[in-house]
Amino acid sequence: MVRKFLFSMIATLMIWGESALAQDSVYVQIEAQPSLSVAEDRLRDYAAILPDVNGFDLGRGWYGIALGPYPRDEAGRVLRSLRAQRLIPSDSYLEGPDRYGQRIWPIGAGPATVPSITVPEIAIAPEPDPQAADETPREARASEALLNREEREALQIALRWAGFYNSSIDGAFGRGTRSAMSAWQQSNGFEDTGILTTAQRAELFRQYNAVLEGMDIRSIRETRAGIAIDLPLGAVAFDRYDSPFAHFEPTGAVDSARVLLISQPGDQDRLAGLYEIMQTLDIVPLDGPRDRNRDRFTLTGQNSRIVSHTEARLEGGAIKGFVLVWPAGDEERRTRVLAAMQSSFAPIDGVLDPAVIAEDSQSVDLLAGLAIRKPKLTASGFFVDRQGRVVTTDTAVANCGRITLNSDYNAEVMTTDPSLGVAVLRATQPLAPNDIAQFRDGTPRLQSEIAVAGFSFGGVLPSATMTFGRLSDLSGLNGEDTLSRLAISTLDGDAGGPVLDDGGAVIGMLVPHDAGGRQLPDDVNFATNSAALQQVLSSAGVSPQVTSGLARLDPVDLTAKATAMTVLVSCWE
Repeated sequence: MVRKFLFSMIATLMIWGESALAQDSVYVQIEAQPSLSVAEDRLRDYAAILPDVNGFDLGRGWYGIALGPYPRDEAGRVLRSLRAQRLIPSDSYLEGPDRYGQRIWPIGAGPATVPSITVPEIAIAPEPDPQAADETPREARASEALLNREEREALQIALRWAGFYNSSIDGAFGRGTRSAMSAWQQSNGFEDTGILTTAQRAELFRQYNAVLEGMDIRSIRETRAGIAIDLPLGAVAFDRYDSPFAHFEPTGAVDSARVLLISQPGDQDRLAGLYEIMQTLDIVPLDGPRDRNRDRFTLTGQNSRIVSHTEARLEGGAIKGFVLVWPAGDEERRTRVLAAMQSSFAPIDGVLDPAVIAEDSQSVDLLAGLAIRKPKLTASGFFVDRQGRVVTTDTAVANCGRITLNSDYNAEVMTTDPSLGVAVLRATQPLAPNDIAQFRDGTPRLQSEIAVAGFSFGGVLPSATMTFGRLSDLSGLNGEDTLSRLAISTLDGDAGGPVLDDGGAVIGMLVPHDAGGRQLPDDVNFATNSAALQQVLSSAGVSPQVTSGLARLDPVDLTAKATAMTVLVSCWE
């Protein structure tokens, strides 16, 4: 193809030659490089296969590569022909000679402002055999010059992956790229020329793509979801639709591999809602970068088991995107699969019907068939000052990777007192409590009515529940003066919640239903008393509010006051 085209070009140039001086002449501008050495390398590449290659100083450190000059009325046809043959970049254009400065190629040629057309004797580079392994450097350079920019960048990416190239991916084969090629040739037992032959390029890409063997990356058009994308069908296979997802489950080739295609009608509010909901799923670990604007978001999360990448965008009234879940520790393959998905992702006509819901996904612990992230332990606590400091039981926050208050606010441990079973927490972000504890100063009356507020069911219900009982004793079973005994039936989730008198003053904190291994009746519980709690708070630098007593409240008002100060404390992996 190249040989036939160049003979045609020579004949055309001979016809143009005599009339060139009489017409307005222009150049075909094909490249500009910010480096003289890179420009010279590219000039040599083009000169190996094309006639009339020129190099010029463009000023400000840039160098232009152009063909010509040609008569203006013929230059457009030359430009279109060369583009069609993919011998020059698709963004090449026509440029007048006054744009160019000093000529740098060919050496010794005159300035660009002197139009001159000659028909050089052109040595035609032989058509390279794609299967040949013994191309000469000249043949290799000629075949290399036929590569488009994307193909040249791919070579640099492969050389970087192989560990021989550490510069920018720009598609320009300068000294850095040539050195990398030379080093790769030496490492793989080839002649060190700095120019990869067709066979050597194939071998480099074979090495580069070896990690994807068995992944069977193929383009699919998911018309029901309205998404075209490349997927690793060796690792995942379509399983079901469950709005807003099309589920691709693991085939067994890669443990934990999973892909979700996201498709739903929506607007900016729904996109923001999806962003929040995705972060509640078990497949989106909390550790990792997040980015969101009005029309798109990305979520990356990682834990000891998986790495998850989610991205979604709003376009034309539809929200579309994907999730890739991959096992941790397989980064090279994961990043290659992710890059293929990102570069190929394209919305097409169609959007998943929101009414498509799988029967087996109807559970409070599932969202569209996906497990919602759950804490390993939950307990209750209560606000003790306006800065959002919280008292809870120390067992609720032991060995936690992360602690949250009311599921939304991160918290950290300020201090613990294992002898009392008390922990004091503080929010790591601004938090304004609806109400705070007022600690009872003095001894409450035996057999008086008390109430415990707590998240009995571990956050399943949106607010704390109230349980009512009586104060049985002012000490523990062994006479501990820091404990009070309660006649009340509670659940495990209530531990850490406030114990209040009938006026809403806090007389203690409910401790876990544990008597050192002894079985206690269900209606026997204990609380760390108010005086002990105040000492722990004071040692932590917190000044609690104290009252000698409050007027009796009716049960409705008492419930409102108690639930306003009570907090869901969650311990996460």
